[in-house]
Amino acid sequence: MFVVEQAVEGDYCIAVKGKLFRKDSDVVIVNVYGPHRDDKKKKMWDSLDALLSLKYVAWVLCGDFNEVRRVEERQNCAFIERRASLFNEFIDRNGLIKVPLVGKKFTRISDDGLKFSKLDRFLVSDNFVQLWNNLSVIQLDRKLTDHSPILLKNGIDDFGPKPTRVFDAWLEKRGIESVISEAWNRSVSAQKPDVIFRMKLKNVKDHLKQWSIQNYGRLDAELLELIEKSNSWELQAENRTLSDME
Repeated sequence: MFVVEQAVEGDYCIAVKGKLFRKDSDVVIVNVYGPHRDDKKKKMWDSLDALLSLKYVAWVLCGDFNEVRRVEERQNCAFIERRASLFNEFIDRNGLIKVPLVGKKFTRISDDGLKFSKLDRFLVSDNFVQLWNNLSVIQLDRKLTDHSPILLKNGIDDFGPKPTRVFDAWLEKRGIESVISEAWNRSVSAQKPDVIFRMKLKNVKDHLKQWSIQNYGRLDAELLELIEKSNSWELQAENRTLSDME
């Protein structure tokens, strides 16, 4: 899908240049990790300016810029207009396009759940936008860090249903081999090899689902329910201060 031709380590970023097979286009993906201090921020903007001087390639800048563009991108924490202005000037100077964030308004939440910021984003060049349709950025569930992972998505691409899930803990439980073997060896009513293969995988998936319910009860469902509750509180906290009980 993407063939790497060159990788360059810069100040507060790593740039990877390569070619997209399907588009036959040169693309540079820059992963950014922004500093905190003003002098180091200026050094980062200058470094990225020099990098973006190559106009013939399509650019994708992503990561934690550690800066916001507007006062609305912070909640319960300080907004420094001068820093935001430098960020916006950098974007305008290089003709970068802000890919819209779908869903939650903020990408970072403090450990105490009170401070919110939109620090993570994707910025792309116009020639990259021309390669894809309906670009958007979605947030994945925040689990182990104070930042939500973000994903650049093309709205048209559909990769189909999710594959069968298998957890490591299942492999340690006696009897799972026979469950998979029995499901795989069940006869299916098909002639074409690819259809036979797909139906056998479906049999394995269905058997594993029933086996999981019998051995682990509602563990998966309870876990998903807790994650949904956690996400619900975070969404409410974006618009109001939660009580101590909440």
